[in-house]
Amino acid sequence: MTRRFLFVLGSSRSDGNTELLARRAAEQLPPDVEQQWIDLTEHALPDFEDLRHDTDHVRPTIGNTALLFDATLAATDIVIASPLYWYSVSANVKRYLDHWSGWLRTPGVEFKATMAGRTLWGVTALAHEEFEVAAPLIGTLNNSAAYMGMRFGGVLLGNGSKPGDVLRDTDALARAKTFFDQEAPLARFPYEQITP
Repeated sequence: MTRRFLFVLGSSRSDGNTELLARRAAEQLPPDVEQQWIDLTEHALPDFEDLRHDTDHVRPTIGNTALLFDATLAATDIVIASPLYWYSVSANVKRYLDHWSGWLRTPGVEFKATMAGRTLWGVTALAHEEFEVAAPLIGTLNNSAAYMGMRFGGVLLGNGSKPGDVLRDTDALARAKTFFDQEAPLARFPYEQITP
């Protein structure tokens, strides 16, 4: 399968530090790798309503939910580009991931089986210089990938608060050059032991 990257932009600010860092990393992808960028502020999802046990599920066919559903299924690699908001992903990204719960029950799709083996990546900018504070965001993405049987490429971290700050983070820009080159391992929950 030809690689196809879906970049899900979760910032409440366009052209923010997280997006700038994600675009720097994306510039390094080979020209034959298809890229789709979806800004969740421009393509807002409705609040997720948990109907797992109450109703029949149907495939979304119109609006932003259908756009994101189809783009997610078409991607080999999904990049969650979310600033660190209160030490986790943004509300827009959380809403997108919540919709995965409904998509798991979409008839005829086998969403979980389809996503298994694909790769989830993260990009985030944070105002702290101590990257340990991003552990909840990293855990959210890693555990989501583990539940879905996906690979997890980790999170590209950069420092920035004011617009454009991340472009002065030379370490982050250097990491961006090779971020997508790595072979992403199968995601594991923290309690799972990796056996050879």
